[in-house]
Amino acid sequence: MAGKKKKRIRKLKSKVRDLRSRLAAALPGTGAASTAPAVSPLAPRAGFPVLPEIGGVRFAAAQAGVRYAGRTDVMLAELAPGTEVAGVFTRSSTRSAPVLDCQKKIGGSASGGAAIVVNSGNANAFTGAAGMEAVAAVTRQAASVLGVPQARVFTASTGVIGEKLPHERITAVLEDLRADLSPSSIADAARAIMTTDTYPKGASASVEIDGERVRIAGLAKGSGMIAPDMATMLVYIFTDARIAQDDLQRVLSKLTDSSFNCITVDSDTSTSDTLLMAATGASGVTVGSGRTASGQAFEAALADVMLDLAHQVVRDGEGATKFVEIRVTGAAGPADARKAAMSVANSPLVKTAIAGEDPNWGRIVMAIGKSGAEAERDRLSIRFGDILVAENGWASPDYREDLGAEYMTREDLVIGIDLGIGDGSATVWTCDLTHDYIRINADYRS
Repeated sequence: MAGKKKKRIRKLKSKVRDLRSRLAAALPGTGAASTAPAVSPLAPRAGFPVLPEIGGVRFAAAQAGVRYAGRTDVMLAELAPGTEVAGVFTRSSTRSAPVLDCQKKIGGSASGGAAIVVNSGNANAFTGAAGMEAVAAVTRQAASVLGVPQARVFTASTGVIGEKLPHERITAVLEDLRADLSPSSIADAARAIMTTDTYPKGASASVEIDGERVRIAGLAKGSGMIAPDMATMLVYIFTDARIAQDDLQRVLSKLTDSSFNCITVDSDTSTSDTLLMAATGASGVTVGSGRTASGQAFEAALADVMLDLAHQVVRDGEGATKFVEIRVTGAAGPADARKAAMSVANSPLVKTAIAGEDPNWGRIVMAIGKSGAEAERDRLSIRFGDILVAENGWASPDYREDLGAEYMTREDLVIGIDLGIGDGSATVWTCDLTHDYIRINADYRS
């Protein structure tokens, strides 16, 4: 009886969500240009965090009208001379013009100052020669306004693919941006790079090295088209540590694989994925390589920031109502564990069942079977949190559907999968797939 009641409640919740989506789409004035989206129910309760000021970095944001009038859509970060910059980027074969330009510039001389210019509303991707010309125009003007080498100006663009970037709107506000630069304006910068995001994303950490404090602060944007390949959406991380560029690049690439490369919202990899990290050295504290105590302490603090930002992106997945952690153990190796985890995380059938709060574990079995990872039916076990759902090729004799249904009502879920073959493991994070995801993406360009 209790199971039937839970099922009726799930259906009612699904109908309510559908009605809300239809109402939002039908009401006038609810388009992307006129109204900010409702904040994700999974957003951090405390809102945007108070981030520490990072010596050697100043921020500003402005309304350029790249796509919509009256929206803050350009951010500028000015970096002090000597700042080392590392980056990780999408490996999409249709990479955007800004990504291609940034890739060429990473690892260059740090003798001069540097800058990062980011716009939302237009991705400047699949725009041919015009895309590269737009990047050149923005970097050239930013270099002139700030007095930094053009080879040290990094850009990124996010938004609609395949439309020419009106770069003159960006260059027109660069003087105003320079005038507004402030070390305390990182929150404004985070808001300027949002597209379908429902909230700005930020995270920070500090670590003591040789008796001195080193600070790290990061911001990110991302909500849809999230299945990163060597990066994620747009992420910018800043530290006042002094660290060699090759050491910075090494630790950034390493930690990307256990954070941003372990999230997915919809299995689609962006053309514009960019992760940049700047180390200004303003603290005067030198961080060594990963083999040193200082390098290991710094790496642990940076890992916390990157994983926090990655989780925030998933929690802001388009239309998301559930944050889902998928833990795979017992695989033949780490690669197989990741295959299985990502197959489950990207399965529309699994994700819609989660949205409907239906503990349909058979769909998890299906996703594992199609993943390409080595698996044997009679060795497989599945858990919802601490609830053993299936084992030995069949449902667990102690499993009750009402327990699974009750667990699925939570906002944060953990799905545990043991393949029973080896010691390979992987953890990835995803969200559910709801009616709102369709509504948001059906109306994306309107």
